[in-house]
Amino acid sequence: MSSKIFEHLANAFEAPLTNPVLVFSLVLFIILLSPILLRPIRVPGIIGLILSGVIIGPHGLNWLEKSSAVNLFSTIGLLYIMFIAGLELDMNEFKKTKHKSVMFGFFTFAIPIAIGFPVCHYLLGYDVLPSILIASMFATHTLVSYPIVNRYGISKHEAVAITIGGTILTDTAVLIILAVITGASQGNINQEFWVTLGVSFAIFLFIMFGIIPKIAKWFFERIESEKTGHYIFVLTVVFFAAFLAEMAGLEPIIGAFVAGLALNKLIPHSSALMNRIEFIGNAIFIPFFLISVGMIVDVSVLTKGPMALIVAGTLTVVAISGKYLAATVTQLIFKYSKNQRNLIFGLSNAHAAATLAVIMVGYSNNIIDENVLNGTILLILVTCIVATMVTESASKKVVMEGHQDDAHVEHVEEGEEQIMIPIANLSTMEPILDFATLIKSKKSHYPLSILSVVPDNERAERNLIEARRNLDSMAKYASGSETEVELVTTIDYNIAAGISRMSKHVFADCIIMGWPSAVSFVEKIVGEKTESILNTTDTTLFMCRLEKPLISHKSITVFVPPLAESEFGFTYWMEKILKLAQELSLPVNFICNSRTVGATEEVQKLLKSSVPLHFSNYEDWDNIYGLATFSNVDSLLVFVSSRNGEVSYRDSLDGLARRVGRYYKNQNLILLFPSRQADSHIDEYEHIQTAPIFRKISREIGNMFNKEKQN
Repeated sequence: MSSKIFEHLANAFEAPLTNPVLVFSLVLFIILLSPILLRPIRVPGIIGLILSGVIIGPHGLNWLEKSSAVNLFSTIGLLYIMFIAGLELDMNEFKKTKHKSVMFGFFTFAIPIAIGFPVCHYLLGYDVLPSILIASMFATHTLVSYPIVNRYGISKHEAVAITIGGTILTDTAVLIILAVITGASQGNINQEFWVTLGVSFAIFLFIMFGIIPKIAKWFFERIESEKTGHYIFVLTVVFFAAFLAEMAGLEPIIGAFVAGLALNKLIPHSSALMNRIEFIGNAIFIPFFLISVGMIVDVSVLTKGPMALIVAGTLTVVAISGKYLAATVTQLIFKYSKNQRNLIFGLSNAHAAATLAVIMVGYSNNIIDENVLNGTILLILVTCIVATMVTESASKKVVMEGHQDDAHVEHVEEGEEQIMIPIANLSTMEPILDFATLIKSKKSHYPLSILSVVPDNERAERNLIEARRNLDSMAKYASGSETEVELVTTIDYNIAAGISRMSKHVFADCIIMGWPSAVSFVEKIVGEKTESILNTTDTTLFMCRLEKPLISHKSITVFVPPLAESEFGFTYWMEKILKLAQELSLPVNFICNSRTVGATEEVQKLLKSSVPLHFSNYEDWDNIYGLATFSNVDSLLVFVSSRNGEVSYRDSLDGLARRVGRYYKNQNLILLFPSRQADSHIDEYEHIQTAPIFRKISREIGNMFNKEKQN
């Protein structure tokens, strides 16, 4: 019996894995763990997924082979990238820049071919037809690094718009060349070939832009209640468009991009449907595609003699230099900045799907040899890594130049401000309540919401009674300063989920909580409670360790990392700090860079604050401990951090509470996380609730019921 079990397990885990459940589990583990494990060494998540594919693929550990299931999911992922690129393209911006898109498309098509053909024909010694094919491969690119610009909020930036437009133009041109070369190698180029290609392409465009938008509009209007149906309809359009493109003699990625353009005006960027599209794509399909890109890389090609190494190195250098020159010429003609050029280069440098399609067709038709095939596979790995790193760096710098899609800042009406204070430790709650009283808008007619979350277990009822008793003691303390409070208790499976849910329920603009306690080993692995609260809330969050009276301080020192002024909640937390300083009659010392200084002074003028401000420059933000030279024992220390994935986030801010808590053991500390723009919710009802009018009415109704209960 035991031998059969052992044999069954051995067969199940035999490489390559064939059990579909096990294969899917492995891929999900990689998608989950790859960013977590590689974050400490600052490897971007996209590169991590590609390298994971190299390791587990047929040319690595051989845990996973390019099966039909893997090919299906990776194809969906590639189509998803192209579809989202078309869907998020700002059509008004695109119309203004269409001539620039055509120019960039020409440069990124012609320059790599102009460099690649002589190199392949004269330097590497290939015939004319193979040289044209390889040179056209240099002209292609895939938007592998597009999720990065999306995350930084610059997907509507002009440089991104012309790059996307150029992508569709150059890839279409290359794939037409591929069809011509294939036909030429088989002797099928004639008048019938050109007529068929032209007619089928025209029919494809008519269906996508003349028929599909009308059907989609009718469907979204008539089938309003079927939210799942909306998503399925969109997927149907994407794959139908990909199929139509294939029937027209083009690649499916062209169809997916055109589907995005066709549905662009019908799917608002902040809608629940858009949220579903992005969520499922970013969680499953796009990572699957990136892993599959790594799976085709065969690093062993470097050991197959000097010719293989020479071809691989030459192809890689030509591919990167051709795209860089195209981006540079575009920069010079349109007078873009260096960062905008790097953004264009980063987006257009990655060679993946279209490149592989060109080379595989050429190889299967005996137009190119094995050295070019292996060299191209290595080229794909190198260009994807370079593209990801360049795009990451350029995106951050473009944001610093002020090119964010959402240039507006958060504005909270003082009379509408709502602050929530979750209770964790009663012994530390009194100074936190005092702090909340100081920073709360005096015009707000809403009470402070004091929350206690009770675990949902067999002791829930008893714990609920005890929590209410604790809240009563807090209410008595608050009454001493004539601070109006609202006591809230709730039951949830975990504290973080309860805080997140109630913050949405009471429309909290700000959450003030105690300093996070030491975490266990398990919490470090799966994510501690504080991190969970950050991930599930969008509002401004203050973590306070107030062991000394606030009146004992002689100043407030605020440590502000670069790009904090670009965060959505910058103005709001600045207002709170200035209000605190005004209440305590203290000067504020800002430790930041020169760009933040200007933004801070503008906010002070906007708020008409008379608080004395002093500034000290600090640039080495990767060294958090270097900030110690700017602190003193008489100062209240405020560290501005950021949620993971936001514009000002950097690796040195990870675990900041734990590190500064140990370093400044005897000082009052505040750790501040600015609010971020709320993601569109899964349910349209929740989306409607964020509207100011609905929010105000809901609060009024809630207060009315609370007063009735008290009476």
